[in-house]
Amino acid sequence: MGYPNGLLKTRAVIRPGEYAVIPPEGRVNNVIPSIKGCTMSIIASPKLGASFVQYIGTAMPSGGTVTPFAAEDQIESFIYLMDGEGSLQVTAEGKEYTLTPGGYVYAPPQSDLQFSNMGDKPVRFLLYKQRYITWQNLRPSIVAGNINDIKEVIYDGMENVFLRDLLPTDISFDMNMHTLSFEPAGCHPFVETHVQEHGAYILEGEGIYLLGEEWIQVQKEDFIFFGPYIQQAVYATGRGRLTYIYSKDCNRDVSI
Repeated sequence: MGYPNGLLKTRAVIRPGEYAVIPPEGRVNNVIPSIKGCTMSIIASPKLGASFVQYIGTAMPSGGTVTPFAAEDQIESFIYLMDGEGSLQVTAEGKEYTLTPGGYVYAPPQSDLQFSNMGDKPVRFLLYKQRYITWQNLRPSIVAGNINDIKEVIYDGMENVFLRDLLPTDISFDMNMHTLSFEPAGCHPFVETHVQEHGAYILEGEGIYLLGEEWIQVQKEDFIFFGPYIQQAVYATGRGRLTYIYSKDCNRDVSI
């Protein structure tokens, strides 16, 4: 990489336990023993204050898991293929899925999620895991799909903001993954303050995000962590759509 051209600088904003904006230029690669042939960066973890772990990775040809990912007791996981000219072969509970860009697989707890780049060109993916919170004797099922096959719905009555649910909304799931898209000049209908936390990765566009009491400029490839009860809202400020994929904990009471 060599010496910088000018002063060292960063757009990263880190408020542990509250919120964070992590742009791509400051990330470092991490060694994940169960994954080989991939460049991996851990962009959220309990060390940041999150209750989940999120990664962004690039799988080189033949790269992928060497042992099952998130195989620990009561851990659920999710993988999403962002882009590239190839595909990922994903296996969960013995079922195989071929992911092209926009494709994803959710693996319930005690599943054997594995993935491999079977092509000859690199592909980029998001990887996510968290501890599943049980409810009675329910257990979520494997979910596989592609966001390009999911119809967008108008968000909260706003004609220029669109939502897609990637996972079912039934009570056996304690999390969901969504995409939220804002046309130019789109925004949230109000400043949100809620118990849920999010991990959001910006897929396209740019905007200005309210996090706590700061308005922070964000753009494509930024990762945003939202802690519980942090004030949050966005205005789309670019010439095109602002879209991000984000996680949400849901369908459970809070333990005390």
